[in-house]
Amino acid sequence: MARVLTALQPTGNLHIGNYFGAIEPLLQLQEENENTLFVVDYHAITIPQEPKELRQNILYATAVYLAAGVDPEKTLLFQQSQVSQHTELAWVLNCLTYMGELERMTQFKDKGKGKIDTVSVGLFDYPVLMAADILLYDTEVVPVGDDQRQHVELARDIAKRFNNKFGETFVVPKAVVRKEGARILGLDNPENKMSKSAPSAKNYLSLLDDEVTITKKIKSAVTDSESTISYDPKNRKAVSNLLTIFSLSTGKPIETIVSEFEGKGYGDFKEALAKSVVAYFSPLQKQVATLLKNENELIAVLDQGAKKAAIKAEETMRRVRSAIGTQL
Repeated sequence: MARVLTALQPTGNLHIGNYFGAIEPLLQLQEENENTLFVVDYHAITIPQEPKELRQNILYATAVYLAAGVDPEKTLLFQQSQVSQHTELAWVLNCLTYMGELERMTQFKDKGKGKIDTVSVGLFDYPVLMAADILLYDTEVVPVGDDQRQHVELARDIAKRFNNKFGETFVVPKAVVRKEGARILGLDNPENKMSKSAPSAKNYLSLLDDEVTITKKIKSAVTDSESTISYDPKNRKAVSNLLTIFSLSTGKPIETIVSEFEGKGYGDFKEALAKSVVAYFSPLQKQVATLLKNENELIAVLDQGAKKAAIKAEETMRRVRSAIGTQL
C-alpha cells in the first residue's frame, strides 16, 4: 500500500484531460492505497478569480470527484484552504528554495512570458506551495500529467535539501505519469496540451459540454492531410491525440480502433469518437447535476475531510517545527 496524493484546481472548465490524467487514475488507486485528494483553491487564486464563481467552482470540483467514484471513506477529500498547515509549510520551504529553481519552472515561463512586471508572486511561487501540499502527507506517489513532473521533481529536491540540513523529516515523493492519456492535446492545436485556460473553447472538451457541443468540437478538431487513420504521436500528433481519447473513452486498444477504421475517412471516425465521448461522460454529468442540488452535503464532505487532513498535517508540522528550532 502506498500513500498517493492528487489535486486539481477548482474551475468550471474541468476537461477530459483533467479527468483521464488525474481523476480516473485515482479511482484505480483508491482501492489499494492510502489516498489524499483535495481542491487546491489557493493555487487557483494565483490568477484573478471572481469570489462567487470560485466558491461555485469548489463545489463543482467536489461534485465531479464524488460523481466519478471518489469514496470519502477510502480517499481523504478536502479543500486546501481549510487546512492552514499548507501555507505554514510553504513559508518554511520558501526559505529553502532558490529563486533560480522557480525561474526555471516551465509553466511559469509560459504563463509569465512578456508579463514579468505584472505577474503575481503567487504564480511564481506556487510550485513551493505544491511541494508543501505533497510533503505534508508523507506522500510517496504523485500521479501527474507530464507537464507537472517538473514540479514534483522540485518537491523531491526540497525534501532532500531539508532532510540533509535538519535530519530525516520528509518522505521523498515520486511522480508517476500515465503512459496513455497523461497529456491530452488541444483539439485545435495539438502542439500544446488541452487547457481550460486556452483562448478558444474549441481547444478542450469540458466535462460540462452537452452532446451537441461535444460533437461540434470533435468534428472541428484539426487532423492532417493524410488519407488514413494511424497512430504516430511524433509525426501525426492530431490524429494520434484523437485516437488516444477514443481509446480512453471506450477501453479499446488503439490498435483495435485503427483496424476498425481502416479504409474509412475522418468523418466516420469523428462521428464515432463523439458518440463514445458522449456515452462515457453522460452518466457523470447527470450525477454531478444531482449532487450540486444539495450544496450543504458537499460542504459537509469537505469539512469532514479537512478535519481529518488537519490531524495528519499538524503531525508533520510538529516534526518540521522541531527540526528547524521554532518548536518551544
